[in-house]
Amino acid sequence: MHGIFSRMLAGVLVPDTALVRQALDHARNSCEPYLFNHVVRSWLFAVRIGQIRNISHDPEVVGVGTLLHDITLNERFNGPRRFEVEGADLARTFARQGGVDERRAQLIWDSIALNSTPSIGLYKEAEVALCTAGICLDVVGLQYDTIPPSEIARIVNEFPRLDMKRRMTRCFCHIAENVPETTYDNFIRDFGNRFVFGYRAKVPSSDDLVANAPFDE
Repeated sequence: MHGIFSRMLAGVLVPDTALVRQALDHARNSCEPYLFNHVVRSWLFAVRIGQIRNISHDPEVVGVGTLLHDITLNERFNGPRRFEVEGADLARTFARQGGVDERRAQLIWDSIALNSTPSIGLYKEAEVALCTAGICLDVVGLQYDTIPPSEIARIVNEFPRLDMKRRMTRCFCHIAENVPETTYDNFIRDFGNRFVFGYRAKVPSSDDLVANAPFDE
């Protein structure tokens, strides 16, 4: 982190700038405790993956992208677009107000909008890929073996999961039930199909969309 102030958090050397501190405060104020811990763990995992693999990146972009990636994931969410896009817009505005230039603000937007789409996010710019990697490690264990078990244990101990699997599932189901039109092309559809009664009848499938396109062939 040459040229940027840093500090230790749960044994990880992280950037300590005004923008990152503001993002941390914003996440704390916007997220329930379990979700705040999740975004912090995601940040720490992203940072460690970058350090272990010696990936050159903008640490402020990774910090803001991971810390703010779930600010719209709650049981109050009502769209109108998928929660990642709504959150990405809010985070980009936050970044601009913090003096971030348009290129970096767009990287933050991409990091958040694509955070649940690793099949794309992992292959974009280093900042987007690291955000995606840190978030996916914490949610589904993707690349879990990259970080030593003792380091993961310390991070989880200092920022415990607080019943995250159940509580996050409840948020996903809320979205599937209340704004199903935001879910037809993303992972929340899986939660709707499994847990929300009548969900299939509310949302068109991709093959239906293709078949019903307004063209003769």
